[in-house]
Parts: sequence; structure tokens; C-alpha cells
Amino acid sequence: MHLRRGRAVNGYSASSEMLVEVRGLRKHFDLRKGLARLVSGQEGHVVKAVHDVDISVRRGETVGLIGESGCGKTTLGRTILRLQEPTAGSIFFDGQDITRLNDAALKPLRRRMQIIFQDPYASLNPRRTVEEIVGLPLRLHENRSSEATRERVKVLLERVGLRASHIGRYPHQFSGGQRQRIGIARALIVNPEFVVCDEPVSALDVSIQAQIIELLDNLKRELELTYLFISHDLSVIGYVADRIVVMYLGEIVETGTRDQVLDNPCHPYTQSLLSAVPQLDPQSRQARIQLKGDLPSPMRPPSGCKFHSRCPKAMKICSHVKPRIYSVSAGHQAACHLYEESTR
Repeated sequence: MHLRRGRAVNGYSASSEMLVEVRGLRKHFDLRKGLARLVSGQEGHVVKAVHDVDISVRRGETVGLIGESGCGKTTLGRTILRLQEPTAGSIFFDGQDITRLNDAALKPLRRRMQIIFQDPYASLNPRRTVEEIVGLPLRLHENRSSEATRERVKVLLERVGLRASHIGRYPHQFSGGQRQRIGIARALIVNPEFVVCDEPVSALDVSIQAQIIELLDNLKRELELTYLFISHDLSVIGYVADRIVVMYLGEIVETGTRDQVLDNPCHPYTQSLLSAVPQLDPQSRQARIQLKGDLPSPMRPPSGCKFHSRCPKAMKICSHVKPRIYSVSAGHQAACHLYEESTR
């Protein structure tokens, strides 16, 4: 798969209306309330899975969220949808603050915000037929007859590349790619506006990945959808995204348009991710940036810049002062002391 397309993706415009805005979002998990304290008797630790995150998604665009496994991408996506309750911060959907809405007030918005899960094997109930799985959101949100629901499911199955005759089958009768198409149909049956794609192709073979990505892109244009596309694969993000957000250990370290981030990665972490992408052309290959050690534990993150313990460009200030977000160019930002005037 190419790292990016040779054209503007989906007609993205910087003047598009804002659909999702997140400000200062935090999602912390207090292990002192869980099994760790009961078993070990220790005080436990607070896991800062998402910490002070600002992110926005304009209507009609695809924002690619990239980072290593364990950096908090999935937690961020689920917290934005209120599938997990935020610890602090604000979530705005279409101008409305949904951060503290109760279940009754949130239900009408649920149909406008959906998710495609990563694992097509674990996300489908093996005891339910395709009709029951895909039709469930419709039954929850609309008072349709069984026959009307069945016809809607058939139409959507064909739209995602399956057959209407598959409606009575069970998940074990499908391949991984077909199961993911069922998951996509389930997410789209209530005609949402915003879809969180939580690594929707990472569990699939490479050849099937390309088919699913192309399907998601076509559906986006046809149904005028807005995506937050989560992945640990920069080549996938570079192909689907209009803007790219880079996440490290629960925090955003770089944001910009697709071309800004791919052509001029500013944060050392982004540079290391880009250097690891395989290149088909031997002439364009660059030296792999080797990071020190593994991803630190979110229970005991490093002080200062969280990336300094692995960063090949770390300075003295990085170990004790957290960098703020610096503007590198219009629309391109990085959280790195390299862009602070006093350190240059």
C-alpha cells in the first residue's frame, strides 16, 4: 500500500464546520479501586491513559490517530463517544457539550456517533445471526417492524460487499474480512455522522486490508461520513487521513495535515515512526531511527517530556520541563522543546 494518495482526499476543506471538539480530556484509571489492591494490599497507581488531550474533527474529514500500542488511542476514541466516562475535560459534538449528559439525554446522540471495532472475531456475538447483529442498533433507536428492519439489513449488507442471503448466517460462517464488513454494516445502519474506526484493518491480512480501507473510503463519500481513524500503521493513516494526530503515552505530540506530517515530521517520535515505514524504492529509503528501550509504563511516566527517555535528540530541559505545544507552521504543531526559541 502506498504511504499516501496522489490527490486530495475526499475534497477536504480547512473551512469545514467543526463536528467534534475535545478540550483538556483526561481518562485515568485508578487501580486502587480494582483487584490490585485486594490481592497485593498495595496502594496501587493511577494510569493516565489519556491526559490533557485537545483534538478536533471537522465535518467530512478523516483525522488519523497514530501511535504505538498502549499509547491510549483506543481509550481516547471510546471516551469521545462516552463509551467510557471521562475523568476531566470537555467533549463537544456538533456544538453541544455531551461530557456530562445522562443516559437519557445522550441516547438521541448515540445514533449519530458509532464505532467500528478492531477485532472482527470478538466484536460479533457468535450466538446471534447477521440479521440480529446488524439490526440491533435499528431496533434500539427506531420503532420499525421486523420486516422493515430485515429489508434495511439486506440493503446494507449488499452495500458493504456481502449478499442479502447472508442475513440468516452466524459469525463463524464468515472469514475475518467478511466479519469486519458485518461490523461496518452494524455501525452504519442508523445513519451516523461520526464514526470512530478503531484499527479496523489491523487484524486482517494485507490483501483484505486494502479492500476494507477502500470500502470505508467509498462509504465515507457516499454517506458523507466523518471519521476518526485509529491505527498504529503510518502507511494506513497516510492513505486515509486528511489530518494526522500523533499520540504518545496518553498525550498529543504532533498534529498537522497529512502532507505536513509526512513531508516534514517535526517531533522526534513522529520521525522515528516515519523511518520505520517500509519503502519500495531503494533510492528513497532512509536510515531507521532506533529508539531506546520500550514504551514506559503509563503508571510511572517519565518526568518532563514523556518521550525524553527514548528520544535521540533529548536535551537537559526535556527531563524536567514538560514542553508546550509549539506552532511549526500554519496548522502544524509539535510538543517539543526543539521549537522553543530559548533552546535553539
